[in-house]
Amino acid sequence: QVQLVESGGGLVQAGGSQRLSCAASGRTFSTYVMGWFRQAPGKEREFVAGISRGGGSTAYGESVKGRFTISRDNAKNTVYLQMNSLKSEDTAVYYCAAEAAVRSLISKERKNYDYWGQGTQVTVSS
Repeated sequence: QVQLVESGGGLVQAGGSQRLSCAASGRTFSTYVMGWFRQAPGKEREFVAGISRGGGSTAYGESVKGRFTISRDNAKNTVYLQMNSLKSEDTAVYYCAAEAAVRSLISKERKNYDYWGQGTQVTVSS
């Protein structure tokens, strides 16, 4: 089992940047595919980015491609989400998630992730 704690959220101006971090407990962090999801008020939780166990493969949601970058540091049990060129529509609660199953591709399905953090609010002002 793994516990996830997000940090780094807050208020940022449109066009600005912000980096989210997700710290994981336990000694098996490197065995999990990690993902970031977000949920805006009144909307479904959507996939933002995912990264493979070793960090060599990544996947992104269409709305953030070219602006967001996911990375991980297995020595620090931490996954990051660097967000650039932020837009007002990026405003949401951002969640970190961990998937234990072995799949050929990074999953973009919420139901495939086994563990979730409590979320961190990101608000982009226009």
